[in-house]
Order: sequence, then C-alpha cells, then structure tokens
Amino acid sequence: MREFMDYIQSAFYTATGWNRDNSYSSLNATSDALLSFPTPRGLRLTLSSLATPQFATSYQLGSIGVVDGSLSYLYSTVPLHSAIAQSSRIPLPDLLKSYRPLSDLVKNSYIRHGWDGGAREKQETLAYGRLYLPMSMLEALVVRRVSPALQWQVSAVSNQTLRNGGTVLGMCQYDTGRYGLEGLASSDGGLLGLRGLYNFGGDIANLDATKEKVQDHGNGDRIHGRFSTGAELYYGTLNKSGGMSVGIRFATLPSHNGTPLTATMTINPLMGSVSWSYAVMAGSFCSLATRMSFNVYSYESDWAVGMELWRKKGTPVVSVEDEELTIATPPKAGRSFQAKMEWRLDDPITPPDRPDEPAGPAVIPEESLEFESREPTKRERSFQARMDWKLDESEEEMDVDPYSGVLKARLDQHLRLGLLWEGRAKSLLFSLGSGIDLRRLDSPFRTLGLEVQFSS
Repeated sequence: MREFMDYIQSAFYTATGWNRDNSYSSLNATSDALLSFPTPRGLRLTLSSLATPQFATSYQLGSIGVVDGSLSYLYSTVPLHSAIAQSSRIPLPDLLKSYRPLSDLVKNSYIRHGWDGGAREKQETLAYGRLYLPMSMLEALVVRRVSPALQWQVSAVSNQTLRNGGTVLGMCQYDTGRYGLEGLASSDGGLLGLRGLYNFGGDIANLDATKEKVQDHGNGDRIHGRFSTGAELYYGTLNKSGGMSVGIRFATLPSHNGTPLTATMTINPLMGSVSWSYAVMAGSFCSLATRMSFNVYSYESDWAVGMELWRKKGTPVVSVEDEELTIATPPKAGRSFQAKMEWRLDDPITPPDRPDEPAGPAVIPEESLEFESREPTKRERSFQARMDWKLDESEEEMDVDPYSGVLKARLDQHLRLGLLWEGRAKSLLFSLGSGIDLRRLDSPFRTLGLEVQFSS
C-alpha cells in the first residue's frame, strides 16, 4: 500500500506543477507497480494526520518477530489544500491504482501554477524526516523548486551499519516538457550519474498550440500516444566501475479514446540484459501486465505476469424517481368474466355522483395533512462529527469513490505467487497479502501480513 507521506509528497508536486513522470527513472513505473508490488509482512499499524495544510505527521508501529516503528514529519511551504487527508474520503485509485496514464505536456502549465517571468517571490520547499526505532536510523529529504524547469533535492540516511555512518545523495532535475535531465552524486562509493529522457510524437508537437488543437487529436481512430526514449550513465569514482542502460517507451495519452496501454523496452549493454514489458488497462476495473527478460550471455530468461482487479462498491439501488413512478402507475386490471364471454371490453368506470354536502367546515383528508407536514427536519450531527467539531458530510460527498477494494496478483518463472487485497473498511485502509511458493506445497506460505492505515 502506498504510504501516507508518499501521497502527501505527490500532492506537493501537483501543487507546484512538477511532472514526476517525465523522468528516466519512471520509465517502467506502470509495469513495476503491477509486477513487483510488495506484500506486507507481519502486522503493521500507521496513524497519520495532515494537521495543517503545510504540516503532516505519521506514526507507524509494526511487529515482525520484534516490535519496531517509525516517526515521520513533513513540512511544505506550499499549502496543500488539494490533498484529501481523511482515510475515509481519500479516493482509493490515488493510493492503490497501479496503472497510471501519462499526463499531458502543456508548455504553459508553469504559468498556470503561478510562475511569472520565470521567478516567484517565494520558492517552494519540502522538508521530510523519518526516524526508525529501535534501530535509530534516520532519513531526511529536502526538495526545492528553483525555477519553472529546475528543481534540486538532497536525501540522506544515517545508520551505524552503513559505511562512514551514513550516505548523502544529491540530485538536480531539469524539465522542459519535451525532455528531462537529471544529474546525481552520492557519497556511497563516490557515485556520479546522469539520466535523460526525450519525448517525441503524440502531443509534443502541440506544446505551443492552443488547448482546442490539442484536444482535436484524440477524436480520430488512430492510437494517440507518446514515444519516450532515454538513457543513464553512472560511474563510481572509488571502485572505478560504471554502467549504463538505454530504454524506450510508448504510452497512450488520456486523450486517446481506445484502450490505454504502455509498452517499454530496456537494454543494459554491459551486462547483456534485455527486458520487455507490456501493460494494458483492459477495462474500468481490470489491468494486466507482463514482462520478459533474458541475458545474451546465458540461457536463462525471466518472465512475470500480473493483474489488478477492482471491486465495485455497493449494489444497484432504485432511485427515488423510479420508486415514485412505480407507485404512481396503477396496475392494469384484467377483463371481467362477463366481458370475456361476450368478446368485448369492460365498460369504462364512471365515478359516482356525490350528493350535495351540507355547508360546514371543510374536512381535510388525513393524506393531505400528512403530506403538508412533511417538512425538512434538521438532522442531528453524528457523534464523530461532534468530536471533530464539524458538520456531517452529505451522502454525495461520502460516496464519490465507486470502488471498495482491489485484488492484485503476480506470478513469475519460479512459480512464486503474490496475492494482495487492499481496500477500505469504514475509516480504515487495509492491505492483506501473502507470498506463496507453489514449488513447496508442504509449506507454501513464505510471507503473510496485514497493514492498517488511518489518517485525518
């Protein structure tokens, strides 16, 4: 399950207009989410809160043989008003959905987010820290938006088991929409790296076009998608070793009216490995993915298949209009026996003439009195609303999410099966999963766990 702090970080990038998908590190994000999702181990409970639009906290407690936990804090200079923090109202696809379609590349998106002339009065900054107990390991992250196309971040880990007691990683990101570049440096082995991603086809030619012209491309029958190609180079200055990889991706855009799909291929020429992956959103409630990889220096190959099946919330309910229409329409009466014997229809029934009633006070039928007395009454607040000092939410606001849960499954060439059921029960988000080894049927369950999250 996606952690609450990662969800808040995504809200920060959305508020500042930064596209996390336009990076070489996100080339296989969709297929990895469908084929390499982690399964919980043991019992873990997480309590989180967005105390203010700029400050969030999270506390986690787990038990895997020994009791452990963590404390997390996050601060953003940008108010995150668009983030829904209540676990009872967070849309499940934002937390659990694996297939993520690409966002449209619009050149003036930075202007819409408040940039004027390439500068702002106040630069956006995010600070995040997490302390793991009882091992006393500390994580820290600082992200700062410098310009519409430039952002840098520094992350650090402090642990006595690491070399020199910890490591620091610095990264500088440059994104223009058409291409994105990343430069990184790490104290672990003196690692230096450079990554880049270039987009072509699809909506790239319309970066300078108007919104109406961009939308017209999705009306045709052809597949409207975007090609992305990129590479990465890295070199360790201390161990004198390096590596590289190249990759290409094709993904349909949200403006495409057909089936959403994503296909990628990555090659590591130094290690001789080649990998293909294909993910498709087969329907509104189903996503499928497959991956095939092999090494040119050996006879071994790897494959994996995965699926994601969503469960729709609730059952069909008869609307009020349909119910009133059903009650108001009288049933059609059948012909009488005498009319059937004479081969004719029944005579129309005429209402009997009422005798003149004596003058006096008008008698109002009880039905009319009951109808007139049906005035909207003020509903009392629930106990939870009183404790939170707020009003109850309307049924429309509480029933926006059409999903109640999702089932994820994956299988690889070693017959290792991963099952994961995630959903929401009242105000709690849960994740129940297990790792099963089909080659060892005497003890197939390798891992089994349950995670529960609550946020406010």
